[in-house]
Amino acid sequence: MKTLLVLRHAKSSWKDDGLADHDRPLNKRGKRDSSRMGGLVKDEDLVPDLILSSTALRAHSTVELFVEACGFEEELQLSRDLYAAGPEAYIDALNNVSSDFDRVMVVGHNPGLEELVETLTGEAESLPTCALARIDLPISSWQELDEDTRGKLVKIYRPRDIS
Repeated sequence: MKTLLVLRHAKSSWKDDGLADHDRPLNKRGKRDSSRMGGLVKDEDLVPDLILSSTALRAHSTVELFVEACGFEEELQLSRDLYAAGPEAYIDALNNVSSDFDRVMVVGHNPGLEELVETLTGEAESLPTCALARIDLPISSWQELDEDTRGKLVKIYRPRDIS
């Protein structure tokens, strides 16, 4: 059994319309939610063994604040391939993860993340900014993961639900 955590980047700022989409920073709420979600993951004992994140500034910034709040001290991998990616790109990235890692988190963007959750669970769920989905997968290695893998959507954590 492997656990996949799917985290959508936190709320980004649209103040500077001259910035490329890849370079948009987090806004105040996004910074707060990233830290709060990291605290929740720590409290729920769900700190990942490995994090794979999009290189977009808003995703990378989400991860930095999340990591600080949850105490993650393991491996972080940034990949441009996860920027504006579909489910196939996430599955491809996960196929390259060592079987030594039992709980892996991917951080990226919609609609790709919502499509990934639906592909792996059969359940269509909304992932607002900084929402986290936990999926338990019936695999013993990440190389077994494909579009036909049917995992169990254990829970979706949304920032508005954190007290």
